[in-house]
Amino acid sequence: MALYQQPHTVVYDTPSGLDQVSSLTLTSGTARLGAHEVTVHRLNDPVPSVDWVAEEVPVALVYNGISHAVMMASPSMLEEFALGFSLAEGIIPDASHLYTCDVHEACRGIEVNMTISSECFWKLKDRRRSMTGRTGCGICGVESLSEAVREKRVVSHEQTFSMSAYPQALSYLEEVEQLGRLTGCTHAAVWVHPDGRFAGGAEDVGRHVALDKLLGLRAKRGWKNGALVISSRASYEMVQKAAMCGIEIIFAVSAPTALAVDLAKECGVTLAAFCRRGRANVYTHPERLIGL
Repeated sequence: MALYQQPHTVVYDTPSGLDQVSSLTLTSGTARLGAHEVTVHRLNDPVPSVDWVAEEVPVALVYNGISHAVMMASPSMLEEFALGFSLAEGIIPDASHLYTCDVHEACRGIEVNMTISSECFWKLKDRRRSMTGRTGCGICGVESLSEAVREKRVVSHEQTFSMSAYPQALSYLEEVEQLGRLTGCTHAAVWVHPDGRFAGGAEDVGRHVALDKLLGLRAKRGWKNGALVISSRASYEMVQKAAMCGIEIIFAVSAPTALAVDLAKECGVTLAAFCRRGRANVYTHPERLIGL
């Protein structure tokens, strides 16, 4: 069975479109979602049963013929992942510098071969680092501690988000996590318009990769105004990736780290965490949230 099949991308511009998600899960097939059937033996149940686990495959990101990084990821939305990673890592300043993106299977994994502008490629070669990503860590393999804490980008202060739309914004995470509902093994990232309308989302076994996929999707669709909602904690790198792409507002379901709060403050990002229905802790720049 092929490791990679480009699945449908969950993109709707109206809330009513979310009603289609459950049926898509059934009609698309588990292979397209990145799930694998296994036999499981449960406690106090003598009869084996069928369960589903999420696929996790090595994905090599190759720029102009040079392998730059290998990340462990769910085998879906890899074009969006490649674009989002390139933007979040500062490899390209915008999508116009990514000329081609080709996904194919290779050596028990997947290669994403990209052609970027000569200017960006020479800059990449100057600061190239060997990095092997894992689902729990976004900075594995950096050559020095100074590379882990990279340059900061201060975002604009132009956007607001109505907190009357906040409960609906949180609900989109569950709608996007089709693979997660089947396996309980994914994180999701969602983009929400300023008035609370759903724009699009992505999921992956790794929270950093889920965010990269969403950032790539956002760049492809040209979304600018709105808020980022993530199902994970707000770590330093999650905030940094968002800031590198000019995102002004982040809602995270779980806790922030101290470094993430410091970075959000310095970059001018509104960071809210412990985001649940009827609850949100806003750590930085609350003035963007109308009706807080």
